[in-house]
Amino acid sequence: MIEVVLLGFALSMDAFAVSIGLGSKEVNSHALLALKAGLFFGIFQAMMPLVGYAGGYGLIGFVSAYAHYIAFGLLLLIGAKMIYEGVNESLEEEIAKITNKLMLTLAIATSIDAMAAGFSLTLLDFNPLLACLCIGVMTAVISSIGVYVGKLTGTWFEGKAEVFGGVVLVAIGFRILFF
Repeated sequence: MIEVVLLGFALSMDAFAVSIGLGSKEVNSHALLALKAGLFFGIFQAMMPLVGYAGGYGLIGFVSAYAHYIAFGLLLLIGAKMIYEGVNESLEEEIAKITNKLMLTLAIATSIDAMAAGFSLTLLDFNPLLACLCIGVMTAVISSIGVYVGKLTGTWFEGKAEVFGGVVLVAIGFRILFF
């Protein structure tokens, strides 16, 4: 259970960082933006790990001897990518108007990593549907909070959240590899 909570928390950091960037923009209603961010990011973060799980489950028979190494490698790569993105410029600075189309694009972009991380769900002793629901709900709540954090702090906290999420994913990868 703790692995699922940590995985959900770490995967939500991408969406949290983007939500901070969105919240730092001048908008008519931060409450509406927080609701949209929660819904868009939460739904996609719940769906993508399930896709990854299904793919991993289909392959587990072929790669069962190497599954721990594959999960470790994927989580290490995703975590390293998040750390790299956290210390570099973000795309939210280029966003002028927040539309539903933009929110959909951002939700897909931030959840691609969750699809790869979903493979690791095949190695956890936890119901994958419940795990994906937990990940989605956590992301929805954390993304909504991110909008308000962005409103209060600007983009100062944005990169730090993404780096933290990357570090947690790398730690989960090591946990899967060694335990």
